[in-house]
Amino acid sequence: MSLNPIAAPAVSVPEVEEHFATVDGLRMRYLRGGAGPRLLLIHGLIGYSFSWRFNLASLAPHATLFAVDLLGMGYSDRSSTMDCRLPAAAGRLLRFLDDQKIESADVLGTSHGGGLAMELAAMAEGRVRRLLLVAPVNPWSRHGRLLAPLLARIPGGGRLQPLLMRLGPLHRFLLRRQYADPRRISPGTLEGYRAAFQIPGTLDYARRVLRGWREDLRELERILPRIAHIPTLLVWGSRDGVVSPASAQPLLQNFERAELAMLEGAGHVPYEEVPEEFNRAVIGFLTKQQG
Repeated sequence: MSLNPIAAPAVSVPEVEEHFATVDGLRMRYLRGGAGPRLLLIHGLIGYSFSWRFNLASLAPHATLFAVDLLGMGYSDRSSTMDCRLPAAAGRLLRFLDDQKIESADVLGTSHGGGLAMELAAMAEGRVRRLLLVAPVNPWSRHGRLLAPLLARIPGGGRLQPLLMRLGPLHRFLLRRQYADPRRISPGTLEGYRAAFQIPGTLDYARRVLRGWREDLRELERILPRIAHIPTLLVWGSRDGVVSPASAQPLLQNFERAELAMLEGAGHVPYEEVPEEFNRAVIGFLTKQQG
């Protein structure tokens, strides 16, 4: 069922165009462009393809980009009956790859999207060539372990969303928490995220994801041995207050061929806060690993 009465913002990157796919009978929005090996970009829990607005133009010469709005977020359809656990969400991404006839791809995921990237790699049986994980949720970060289940118990998701939309200071606080230096928040950032959040069903989707948070962390720990062989880049902001930078090393040790790019002074969204440094790290990994 389509629940998107609000138009998506125009795509401002000349190399990238808006498209739609059908996954499980729902319309899934994605941005596509660029040239080269295919790269799937997976946003975080309350983000959407808008999150990559400072990266797409730089990455486009090095990869064919598929920046999705996950079902339940952004300008993709919502469903009140959709399973929001990591295995189910990764299954939907796998069916997206099938729909696009993508036999293999590199996968770049951030935060909750990083967990999805790992789950997809375990599920896709050799179709994920390389992983690029930006402060991914993981079993070694204590941040969110207590808060996520508490947020999941907030009652009345459908009735609460209109109220939250009117709480501008709350939205600004949540956005500022993603940055180490709030002065780096670009004009239009808050408005861009709020626009998609206004679509009915968004808050309910986020609550259902959080409801399974602890189980999903156990799931990630279980699947890590199955993806240990995949070449992996971890990217972290040294001042991340959402997913602990201290968890980078224990996560890194679970991969046979992995490297860590710790971006000094950045917070949880280095692709927005220090995009030039982030783009250099990603492009360096992609080009070094080619062949």
